[in-house]
Amino acid sequence: MPKRRSRGDGGLHWDEKRQRWIATASLGFDPKGKRIVKRASGRTKTEAKNKLREILRDQQDGLPIAQSNYTVADAVTYWLAHGLAGRSPSTVRMYTTFVNTHVIPALGARKLCDLSVEDVDAWLADKRNVLSTRSLKLIHGILNRSVKSAMRRDKVKRNVVELCEIPEGREGRSSKAFTFEQARAVLDEAAKATPRMRAYIVLSLLTGVRTEELRALTWSHVVAYDERRQAWLPVDEVGWDHDHFAVHVWRSVRQKGDTKTVKSRRSLKLPRLCVDALRALHAQQATRPTGSDLVFRTKTGNPLTAHNVRRDFRKILDRAGLTGKDWTPREMRHSFVSLLSASGVPIEDISRLVGHRSTVVTETVYRKQIRPVLMQGAETMDNLFTA
Repeated sequence: MPKRRSRGDGGLHWDEKRQRWIATASLGFDPKGKRIVKRASGRTKTEAKNKLREILRDQQDGLPIAQSNYTVADAVTYWLAHGLAGRSPSTVRMYTTFVNTHVIPALGARKLCDLSVEDVDAWLADKRNVLSTRSLKLIHGILNRSVKSAMRRDKVKRNVVELCEIPEGREGRSSKAFTFEQARAVLDEAAKATPRMRAYIVLSLLTGVRTEELRALTWSHVVAYDERRQAWLPVDEVGWDHDHFAVHVWRSVRQKGDTKTVKSRRSLKLPRLCVDALRALHAQQATRPTGSDLVFRTKTGNPLTAHNVRRDFRKILDRAGLTGKDWTPREMRHSFVSLLSASGVPIEDISRLVGHRSTVVTETVYRKQIRPVLMQGAETMDNLFTA
């Protein structure tokens, strides 16, 4: 007669229907008093016994007992449903598309507890000729965050995705920057455009403000320095009869209205060309009030969309002798950085002007905190593009 296993050692039995050895371990009781039973199976008795030992060892070490039937698809689907709170609908759609196109078809059926570094490395390597490096980082991030979420819920013991290197993807469209001659041609053509697009292009090219930050700019954040009160005040309050003007870049069209990072919130002195363009736009809007405080808006007062800006921007570039479809509005920001760098402005100052997170390490900025207005960008642009 076979010897009975000791209490706490679990049980082993042969399942005739499944034709497998079944290991069973009792792990105590849940808060409702129901017994927690963990099961595993193997084709041989030794395989099932080894799985039983692993379950018991993890319990003794205080480790969570991972679910053996929980798949990568389960983890990613849960993260899509619960891990994107506060993201815009367009961002959620983008993540969902990447998941359904690249993650689930390749790895979805894999049990999460069996997912290995080799699996993830092979998956990323297979995608390197299909996706750009940025897209590879995106799908790696999706899987990484999904597994982290599963770890927090005791669905898996460790995250192998964090251990994987992201390969270089296929070469995508590289960003460009205007030369000085091209920038001058664009500014000359913008001067003939509508006041709205003139102001948009001049501000984008001469201040380096992100397109999503410009589209959220309000007149209350366009300020002049009042010598009498020794303060920066909105132009709607103090008018345009002043020498120095600035914009507070504190908002964007992102889901919550914040800038890309906290350190992206900054105040920038305006070059003279920007002041002239904004004054003309302000005067035009005063003749057609809509009740909106947005600087860049449609005739009905609605916010400009990225499509609105891209369409009109490319028309101006075509008239300036460039091929509009080969350029995007964000490349005016690249041009701002390139022009300043070529003019000898230190890279640390440029990084502060454009609100780059990686190089601003000493400042913590809050949404409505008024910071010293940064002068270098406006002064250099005034020297380059004298009216």
